[in-house]
Amino acid sequence: MVKSIISLILLLVSVFLAFKHGWDTFNYKNNPESLKMMNELGISEAAIPFFGAATILVGVLLLFPKTFFFGNVLNAIAIVIIMALAMRAGNFRMAMIEIPFLLMPLVMIWLKYPFKDKF
Repeated sequence: MVKSIISLILLLVSVFLAFKHGWDTFNYKNNPESLKMMNELGISEAAIPFFGAATILVGVLLLFPKTFFFGNVLNAIAIVIIMALAMRAGNFRMAMIEIPFLLMPLVMIWLKYPFKDKF
């Protein structure tokens, strides 16, 4: 039961972060710091909506037991891409900040979908 509660908390946090980051990515023009960071990483302005859509897709995939694993894998891949882009840009601090966020989907895969037998 404790394992399921921890998994549920991580799931809720991950879904919230996915939707928040996806929404913020779509509204990058309202946040010049976000646009500056994406440009620093080498992400062109034309590619930004694709990152936003992918992030929101991850949030949706995490909600369903049958797509939970795939959503976590996509989330981990996206985080590794961000880390690689940050290291290529010489921003090692950003890459290090992403490590806990990389561990989250991996731990969630290990814990499995919370209350899978109930849904």
